[in-house]
Amino acid sequence: MSRSTVPDIRQHKSATGSKRLVMVTAYDAPGARMVDEAGVDMILVGDSLAMVVLGYDDTLQVTVDDIAHHTAAVSRTKPSALIVADLPWLSYHISIEETVKNAAKLIRAGANAIKLEGGRRRIPMIEALISAEIPVMGHIGLTPQSINAMGGFKVQARDTEGALDLVSAAKALQHAGCFSLVLEGVPSQVASMVTNSVDIPTIGIGAGPDCDGQVLVFHDLLGFEKKIMPKFVRNYAQFHVDGVSALGDFVDDVRSGSFPSENESYCLNSETSEELGLYGAM
Repeated sequence: MSRSTVPDIRQHKSATGSKRLVMVTAYDAPGARMVDEAGVDMILVGDSLAMVVLGYDDTLQVTVDDIAHHTAAVSRTKPSALIVADLPWLSYHISIEETVKNAAKLIRAGANAIKLEGGRRRIPMIEALISAEIPVMGHIGLTPQSINAMGGFKVQARDTEGALDLVSAAKALQHAGCFSLVLEGVPSQVASMVTNSVDIPTIGIGAGPDCDGQVLVFHDLLGFEKKIMPKFVRNYAQFHVDGVSALGDFVDDVRSGSFPSENESYCLNSETSEELGLYGAM
């Protein structure tokens, strides 16, 4: 497969007949190989790392160093998919200089582009990143890094004012130079309005079927956790259930003595065994 590039992604609008884009998160080499072999267009090294890998309750605890570490692991697999890395909370809020410095660290780790959350207030940062030749994916709607300000993981843009504001924000981010936008946690009709109002592709997560693409978290769609999932998640496998069952079989086999078998063990040759006085015991 040819490698996905930012210009390739930017031109994917389903209204013009382009195939819908697929983005899946990955945080390590095995995960990156799996999603790349499945044929995704983009791999997101997301700040969801905080919850699904590092065990935190939200995304706010993950750092630039954390994202860089996992981006490097994904990059070493040399995927065909475009690698997008999340700028975590407070890594692009303080100053333009710090924003560019943190984004550069992720690019040097192997990302092809970065993603950041927020609307118009992020425009100075986005413009500085574009000026530094760092491609930017925007993220509006439900922005998990704003969980405290939003009062939780709540669907956004449910009223007329919120819907029109989201459309306006999307246009502003496109004008600032974003090559695509993630729309999270918004009514499907509003996501359709946003998608039709911009020339760059929209990637939905909990935003209905009319976006130009979709993204899900690797661990969610494969069922790594035995927990209640958000409404927008579809489980395509039950890795937790199957994995616990397999591990239970291993526990039983070890305790019963059936593992390891002779075929799973290394043995001395008969001459050495005889010299050691072990031949009869073999």
